[in-house]
Amino acid sequence: MEKQNPVYTLKNECNDCYKCIRKCHVKSIRIQGGSASVISEKCIACGHCVMICPAGAKKVRSDIDVVKALFLTGKKVYVSLAPSWAGIYNISKEKMIAVLKKLGFDGVSETALGAQEVSIQTAKILNEAEKGLFISSACPVIDDYVRLYKSEFAGCITPIASPALTHCGLMKEMLGEDIKIVFIGPCIAKKNEADRHPDLMSAALTFEELNYWIKEEFIDIETIEPDESCHFVPEAAYEGALYPLEGGMNETIKKVGIDKDDVTFVSVSSLEGFDKSLQNLNPEKIENKIFLEALACTGGCINGPCKSGEKSSIMVTSDIYANTNYRDTVPKEPRKVVPVEYAPAPVETVEYSIEQITKALRKISKHSEEDELNCAGCGYSSCREFVNALIAGDAESSQCVSYMRKIAVRKAAAMLRCMPSAVVIVDSNMEIVEANDSFEHMFLSEDMYEVFASRQDGLTGAAIDRIVSFSELFKSAIDRGKDIHQEHYAIDDKLYDISIFTIEDNELVGAVISDVTKSEMDRSKIAQKAREVITKNIATVQEIASLLGEHMVETELLLNSIAEGYDNNSGEEKKI
Repeated sequence: MEKQNPVYTLKNECNDCYKCIRKCHVKSIRIQGGSASVISEKCIACGHCVMICPAGAKKVRSDIDVVKALFLTGKKVYVSLAPSWAGIYNISKEKMIAVLKKLGFDGVSETALGAQEVSIQTAKILNEAEKGLFISSACPVIDDYVRLYKSEFAGCITPIASPALTHCGLMKEMLGEDIKIVFIGPCIAKKNEADRHPDLMSAALTFEELNYWIKEEFIDIETIEPDESCHFVPEAAYEGALYPLEGGMNETIKKVGIDKDDVTFVSVSSLEGFDKSLQNLNPEKIENKIFLEALACTGGCINGPCKSGEKSSIMVTSDIYANTNYRDTVPKEPRKVVPVEYAPAPVETVEYSIEQITKALRKISKHSEEDELNCAGCGYSSCREFVNALIAGDAESSQCVSYMRKIAVRKAAAMLRCMPSAVVIVDSNMEIVEANDSFEHMFLSEDMYEVFASRQDGLTGAAIDRIVSFSELFKSAIDRGKDIHQEHYAIDDKLYDISIFTIEDNELVGAVISDVTKSEMDRSKIAQKAREVITKNIATVQEIASLLGEHMVETELLLNSIAEGYDNNSGEEKKI
């Protein structure tokens, strides 16, 4: 199963920012659905995106559980502790070792031991070479950057494993091949080294992971008491402790000694500085020996992405120097060398045709060079660079701020135009910011319409009180910061429904105005007709009722007379 990339994104926390793209030196970020994800095959794990992400959406893979699983194997597990710890943690080496042993490690060793072996071997390479450019292999970020993006210089990297991997090899040689070694330091890219060389380095943790783990185990650093076993194994390091500082590796190589003193030592720290140092440089034309100590983090490893400390760089540097011991003589031959070949693996770049680029530019409303603002709002330095990512599927058109603004303006303008009601936006100076056609037709006389039609900006900037007689409603809405609704507002012989709403408190208000005169007149006519019909119906009902009343009286009289006559006849018949 393939491991997760050392840097990843919490998708739900990442939306419409693009700062990581802007700051990513190799543009190894893909935008999908407004969320940025890391392109693993392009990422060099420099961790810069982790440090600058404003939402904290960029995260570093945690390998604490991997280390805990190592404890269950029954093998001895040792720590390779990066030398920058001395500048970041305000505790003695004995306490640091005690804390790590409390977590479950069998012992702690200094990565600086491996750094010393690397320096000795590098000095040997420089002494034996006649000429050329030599790039240090100490920084895994630089190593990957050269292989992927500056592959023409891959052959210039010294063919030695990094100090951490060299230290792991040395530890296995001295303490046993079956031991497990966990690197702990400020570097994210060390996780890539562990993934690629599991035979040497079983896992890599950052100082931030270490701090989290210490808190998780409720270990009180201040009160922990180290015992006699709390010392570095198999021995303490010396000048190798200078490696996390810019120029530190060069200093240790010089202590080893350069036979002819014919090497030019250069140190750069930052990807930008490294790029500049290689500009216009052809390694095949170099006639002298140049050693380039290259580190990806500004100032060196002490400013690594996961240093997890609040001390200033000056104090960190001072503390590292104060804790560094020097040997009187440095061996000329290394005890351990781990050879590594840094084979070029250039990231594939596709050259798109002019037609493809032009088509992509048109999709974001870039129809001419003047439209190409190169504002970098999308995260890319130019519109051309952005559309290349767009064609590749690594970007979305919504990243272009100017394009989205145009879309928004067009949508708003279309809605305003199509609305049958009058719409107007007014600022705190009682001047019109925007108005639709219905507003013009509703409130401008023919003379006024001609005057404003001749202006380039139309009604924009016109005083609202010159156009309508109810400008006091706008002023009241701005001053009070409350919406206003007026029904059947009478102006001359017309009636209006006016709704004024706040857009920006005390700065900008909008109004939707409807002419309800005709509808109200129609309603009055209907009501009048209804009343007439009701009156007629009442009269008819009354007439019917009257007729029915007269008819009922006559019918009653007739029936009574018949009934009485019938009763009289019956009496006579009984007498007979």
